[in-house]
Amino acid sequence: MLSLRASFGRNIRRYSTSVDHSIYLSDSTDPYFNLSLEDWLFRKKSPDAPLLFIYRDEPCVVIGRNQNPWKEVNFPVLHQRGIPFIRRRSGGGTVYHDLGNTNFSIHLPRTSFDRNVTGQIILRAVRALQVDAELNDRNDLCVRGDKVSGSAYKIVNKRAYHHGTMLISTHLETLGDLLRTDKASMNTKGVASVRSPVCNLQQHDPAITHESFSDAVVHAFREAFSDASPVQRVTAIESKNEDIRKGMSELTTWEWAYGQTPEFTYNINKHFTWGHVEAEIRAKHGVILSCHIPRFPSLGKSLEGSRYGVAHEASAQEEDGQTSDVRQWLTSVMAT
Repeated sequence: MLSLRASFGRNIRRYSTSVDHSIYLSDSTDPYFNLSLEDWLFRKKSPDAPLLFIYRDEPCVVIGRNQNPWKEVNFPVLHQRGIPFIRRRSGGGTVYHDLGNTNFSIHLPRTSFDRNVTGQIILRAVRALQVDAELNDRNDLCVRGDKVSGSAYKIVNKRAYHHGTMLISTHLETLGDLLRTDKASMNTKGVASVRSPVCNLQQHDPAITHESFSDAVVHAFREAFSDASPVQRVTAIESKNEDIRKGMSELTTWEWAYGQTPEFTYNINKHFTWGHVEAEIRAKHGVILSCHIPRFPSLGKSLEGSRYGVAHEASAQEEDGQTSDVRQWLTSVMAT
């Protein structure tokens, strides 16, 4: 097994806000910082030079740029466990991060970017740890049919990146609970996640760690691009960088987290003691465009133009019991 200490210990520099390096390892576990730093490196690094960024985060759910959080995230469990969700700036599906999951990001010139090539770098790293892994037709890395790494991509102007997760010792039960939703009747124009059976690398070798995997990826990256440059350590103090700070702030806003949601339609129904109610809700960018409730048209109309997922109080002081029941039901159905 490759030794992180042997590789990193010789050539580590403290990081100052600079894009002059090619290999970065974050000591921060703040997902808002790491995702914003990744974006900053992507935008500021010379488009001609390869770059590797490795990091891991405190527990969080990360959805793709074009995804619907109400479709992807189990919000009751999310709030119960005090875990945030974040919309990243790349496409792809929803993933769970914790300290048992290591994230890698390989940036390349657009003209030389090839998903299979970057996938092979990660594959060689895992095989160097004596795990018999393979890439499937989605470019996911699997071991004996179980997924250990999923990927997403971003291509802009002259630059592109491939970033992904590597399950090493993550809490798979928590992952399942947070990403398990039951909204088959919610149809979205965004990207839906593809659920797959998963496993941790430590299920195949308990000795594998974040450090040993990081070391293996650095080694494979250096071989692929003939890069002998030292590893640059990153600390959260870099959040003092104005661009990174702005990026962190943006990720926390309603406008980014919810307001970027593609158009979707949700058909729901419920049987009350006094009768059956059906509703069709159509929303875009987190705002309700229409809410069709045949038995309660005025109630549906009153919700149009309001934010999806926000508690909707009665517009009038007096509201009959049935209308109040339906309003409370809709509020719970749309809750975040």
